[in-house]
Amino acid sequence: QVQLVESGGGLVQAGGSLRLSCTASGRTFSGYAISWIRQAPGKEREFVAQVSASGGDSVYADSVKGRFTISRDNSKNTVYLQMDSLKPDDTAVYYCAAGGVPGRSTGYDYWGQGTQVTVSS
Repeated sequence: QVQLVESGGGLVQAGGSLRLSCTASGRTFSGYAISWIRQAPGKEREFVAQVSASGGDSVYADSVKGRFTISRDNSKNTVYLQMDSLKPDDTAVYYCAAGGVPGRSTGYDYWGQGTQVTVSS
């Protein structure tokens, strides 16, 4: 069993930066790839990025490639999403999720409750 809690969301101006954190409880955290998924108002959930269980590999959606960086610290049971050069289109609730396939926004074993990111123009 893995429980995920996101933090770090907020309001930022376009061009600014935020760092999201996803902290997990459970002894099996280091065995899971962790993804960030987002959902904007009125839209379907969208895959953002995934980091492998070891932290050695990552996958990004084309819409965030070059602007977002995913990383993890297994000693702290935490995954990070550094978001730079933010755009209004990045406004969404951001969820972390464990145990899914890269590139997909569904089919994960565990989900956090989400954190709101709002980018003003």
